[in-house]
Amino acid sequence: MSDIRQEVIDMLKTPQLSSLATITLDGKPWTRYVMIQSDHGMTIRSGVCLDSRKVDQIRKNPEVHLTFGINDPQQMDRPYVQVQGIAGIATDKQEKHNFWFDMLSAVFSGPDDPNYAVLKIEPYRIELNRPGKMVPEVWEK
Repeated sequence: MSDIRQEVIDMLKTPQLSSLATITLDGKPWTRYVMIQSDHGMTIRSGVCLDSRKVDQIRKNPEVHLTFGINDPQQMDRPYVQVQGIAGIATDKQEKHNFWFDMLSAVFSGPDDPNYAVLKIEPYRIELNRPGKMVPEVWEK
């Protein structure tokens, strides 16, 4: 496994605030904040509302982009990550229960909430941008 990939996996062991970019139904870019996390693999997950615009947008065009790593302007000495990937929406009970964590209870009644689903992103390009370097380190599938 590449060092870049492992570093990103390590960053995603805890929930990260990220911007998620999709393409609207009329072909325009749209970005919003989401909380993302990954396990030992490279699939990135987020809890989503099934009736949200992002779900409709992803179903029409699964190409997405994430940016994460710096949540505070006082931490500009930390690396940040850009991810290009293909997204899908999982609604099966096992996936929902496996991903569930307490922070999601602010939005959903529990893992069986009918409006709760799991956004799954399979990265195909990752750029790790380090402070002071003008060229990112790149991992591609």
